[in-house]
Amino acid sequence: MEKKKVIVVGAGVAGLSSAIRLQKDGYAVEIYEKESLPGGKMHVIEKDGFKFDLGPTIVMMPDLYREIFEYAGKDPDDYIPMKRLDPMYRSYFHKGTESIDISSDLVKLMKTLEEISPEDAVGFLKYLSSIYERYSVARDNFLQRPFRNKRDFYNPSMIRKALQLKTFDSATDSISKFVKDEKIRQMLTFQTLYIGVSPNNGPSLYTIIPMIELLYGIWYIEGGMHKMAEGMERAFIELGGTIHYDAPVDEIRIENSRATGVLVNGKAENADYVVCNADFPYAMKNLVKDVSAKGKYTDEKIDKMKYSCSCFILYLGMDRKYDDLEHVHTFVFSESLDQNMEQVFSGEFIEDPSIYIVAASKIDPTVAPEGKEGLYVLMPVSDLETADYDWNDPETVAYYRTKALKAVSDLPGMSNIENEIISESMITPLDFQERFNAYNGACFGLQPTLLQSNHFRPQAKAEACENLYFTGSSTHPGAGVPIVLLSGKIAADELMLDDNK
Repeated sequence: MEKKKVIVVGAGVAGLSSAIRLQKDGYAVEIYEKESLPGGKMHVIEKDGFKFDLGPTIVMMPDLYREIFEYAGKDPDDYIPMKRLDPMYRSYFHKGTESIDISSDLVKLMKTLEEISPEDAVGFLKYLSSIYERYSVARDNFLQRPFRNKRDFYNPSMIRKALQLKTFDSATDSISKFVKDEKIRQMLTFQTLYIGVSPNNGPSLYTIIPMIELLYGIWYIEGGMHKMAEGMERAFIELGGTIHYDAPVDEIRIENSRATGVLVNGKAENADYVVCNADFPYAMKNLVKDVSAKGKYTDEKIDKMKYSCSCFILYLGMDRKYDDLEHVHTFVFSESLDQNMEQVFSGEFIEDPSIYIVAASKIDPTVAPEGKEGLYVLMPVSDLETADYDWNDPETVAYYRTKALKAVSDLPGMSNIENEIISESMITPLDFQERFNAYNGACFGLQPTLLQSNHFRPQAKAEACENLYFTGSSTHPGAGVPIVLLSGKIAADELMLDDNK
């Protein structure tokens, strides 16, 4: 019997996750990708002998990374060999004059917390117990399942479980009930920025992110994060799948409220099913041109939805090693984190940014020439719609570059970094919009507010069109690599559920 054909739009992590599952389960899957490499925002920058991950850099929940290879019948260690990082990262405060190393070894971590505040060490354990309970409910009832119909959520059992999540206060408010020391509080809330939402108004459930780091550790894939994308591509091709690169999809073809394939470079490619891994808001406005197939996601609604923040990232090849920069991951906190977050999400110029530094060359000799260091320097900034500044203006770029370099130069042993740069690349919110079709340049997609989460978030199965499925960070269950891998699984499961009917 001839295999049914599935076209996947985009070789991002979620698209690859769906494609591998569907190919393994007997479909003929073809991916069309506008870039020349797999991974979407999990891309790579190679220049002057330095190699940088373009977007995601932290491996959390490694079991979910491994699971997609195991599903394909492969040994994950052959594709994504990993090392556990300990300490996980160093946090700097007060312009680099004070630092705290955070370990996922509970013995070391408790010693660190007791030295800061014995009272807060007790509060921390209470937080851990409380959030683990809520995480268990979310993992088992919300993160791994679709909400195809309203009754999938609005039934007594699910409502009871939703109430157990206690999502109505912010991450900052939630942590404040357990911990009083401001530095510890900041180290337990800033991770909401991993999914593009402020700790001061992101739902408190997202304090599960630091919990996941602390209980399961963070890891490094040897060769960098892009090895995950390369590994998934390899597994997919080994299963018999096909990827077309430099092949941007212009339209998802819809006839009689049913997806029938795509239009690529003016040519129609037919399929039984279409899985769209392009960013959902972008896809709804630009690829789904049949107005009735948009359902409630009209252009007006897409414009009114809330978007995550964006990022400004410098990729710096340095002429020397920095012995004082000891870890792969370093976080530098603003003197006023509250003001910093307010400015990121209100669109004002950011006066005193927080930054995140990755020095993968600390443990991976393949990513920088010998004796040199590669520094990835990320600053959360406003999405394009929110920002009061224009990234087309060279002065905006110069302003934020100066701010980022100043924050790095405050750290021990790094005062001269501006003169030690021998290679430089950068990415702004405009690049996220233009290169990766991230709507408004919001690199984490739709903000995970209460009214844009779970059953309120765009679902895998298109609501007003048959044979069309969506996956990626703007769909349920949300952003972040492990969660996007789950999104790919949900889309594949939903497609197979319909096909088997």
